[in-house]
Amino acid sequence: MPTLTQLILYPIKSCAGMAVDSATLLESGLQARGVHDREWMLVTDDGQFLTQREFPRMALVKPRPDGDALRVSFPAMDDLTLPLAWNGDAAPRRVRIWDDLVDAADCGEDAAAWFTRALQTPCRLVRFRRDVIRPTSVKWTGGVLSQTRFADGYPLLLIGQASLDDLNLRLRAAGRDGLGMDRFRPNLVVDGLEAFEEDYVETLRTEDFAIHPVKPCARCPIPSIDQATAVPGPDPLDILQTYRANARMEGAVCMGMNCIVVRGAGSELRVGQQLDSELAF
Repeated sequence: MPTLTQLILYPIKSCAGMAVDSATLLESGLQARGVHDREWMLVTDDGQFLTQREFPRMALVKPRPDGDALRVSFPAMDDLTLPLAWNGDAAPRRVRIWDDLVDAADCGEDAAAWFTRALQTPCRLVRFRRDVIRPTSVKWTGGVLSQTRFADGYPLLLIGQASLDDLNLRLRAAGRDGLGMDRFRPNLVVDGLEAFEEDYVETLRTEDFAIHPVKPCARCPIPSIDQATAVPGPDPLDILQTYRANARMEGAVCMGMNCIVVRGAGSELRVGQQLDSELAF
C-alpha cells in the first residue's frame, strides 16, 4: 500500500521548498502554515515569470512562515518580511506564466529591491490574488475542471520514491552521484509503488479525498541545479533520455505526474498516511 512520505510546498515559485508534516488539500494545491503552494512569484518588469532555469540563485531564496508574516532569507542579506494578511489595496500587475496571463497583486518597491539584489537582476514579487481563478487545461484531465495558482500547469506534482531510486542506480552505474528528491521539486512523494508506477495510477485516495494523476511531467534543466548551493552540475536528463522519453509528450523526458484533486478538497494530508491506489489499466 502506498505511503505518503513527503509533503512539500513552494511558497514562492522556483524558490526553496518547505517540507511539512501535514497540509490541507485544496483544488488549487497544498496549503500549510498560512501559505499556499506557489502563492508568490517573481517576474520581470514586464510581467514575465522567472525560474531557476535562468536564475539558479533562486534555489537559495528560502521563504518560511513566521507568525503572521512570511520571512524570506538569502545568504549574506537581511531577511525580508512580508505580511501574510491579504492586502486588498495592492497594486494590480498582469503577469505571464507560460501561455497564461494572470492578474496578480504587486508586493511593492521594498520587495522588488530585495529580490533584485538577491538575484542580481531587475525583478518584482507578485502574489496570487484571492479573487482570481486560474483554470488548468482540460486536455489531460478528460474534461474535469481544476485550478492552480502559479504552478506551471497543475496543482500537484507526484513522484514515487522508487522512481528516484531507479534513476540513482543508473546514475551510480555511470559513475555519477545520486540525486536528492529536492532536485525534482514534487509536492507529494510516496513509497510503496514500483519504479514509475505513478505513471499508471488512476487515483491515490482515502475515504476523505482522491488525487488523480493526469499528465506526465516533462523535465527541464532544473534537476541539474544543487538546491543547497545553486550550483549547476551534471544534468540527469542524458540518463533519463535513455529510458524515459515519452511518446505521449512528443518524446519529452518525463519523471513524475501532474495531478488534480477530484474529491475531498479541504481534507488533511499527513506524512505517514497510507493511501489506496487504483491503476488505470
